Amino acid sequence: MDIKPVFDQLAATIGSIPQSGLLIIAVAAMLLGWLGAALARREIFVGRVMSTGSTLVLCGVLVLIVLQLARLDPRFDVAMSEVGLPEQSVVGGETRVELAPDGHYWLNAEVNGVPARFLVDTGATLTAISADTAQRAGLEQRRDRLPVTMTTANGTITVPSTTVDELRFGNVAAFGLDAVIAPNIGETNVVGMNLLSRLAQWRVEQGTLVLVPNNPQTQEVGTKPKS
Repeated sequence: MDIKPVFDQLAATIGSIPQSGLLIIAVAAMLLGWLGAALARREIFVGRVMSTGSTLVLCGVLVLIVLQLARLDPRFDVAMSEVGLPEQSVVGGETRVELAPDGHYWLNAEVNGVPARFLVDTGATLTAISADTAQRAGLEQRRDRLPVTMTTANGTITVPSTTVDELRFGNVAAFGLDAVIAPNIGETNVVGMNLLSRLAQWRVEQGTLVLVPNNPQTQEVGTKPKS
């Protein structure tokens, strides 16, 4: 059963609600369920309707949140594609990145064909795209996703999600990758663990970062694999 149309509609509806409004809806649904249960015990039909409606609202919000969190874990990739949600894939061949003089690993990449420089950050959960790079690459905020909370040097901020159709660097290509648009990171873009954890392995050899995708592709790295 393909639940993607149902999920998209549910996500779009809930994603358009501010977080404060979402909290109010959840609390209201719980109160409605409590009232409905009280009426149902008196065998009042409307009580059952209220109780059922409350449960459906709470389950819808919960399912949306669980599915979005599951996208951060590559172990759920197969399950996500089975229920009709877009798969995040990383293919290609081994890529080696030399340590830069500043003590970091930098990648010369392309985001949807637009050149961009990325910092490899194993401490970052999600790949982050600067506002400037997002604009040049045509990345749009996902209105069907809940915003993501990030902790930065300037405190905790809420940033919108996006989807990168193609991110390429060296011999590696990532497709359908979840990311966030972070307006306060300047011109710096960050490759996070949601990409690195989808590799077969990544390691450091004598100061060189080695990235090895799963099932290295024999076709051109820029070609999206067939699902």
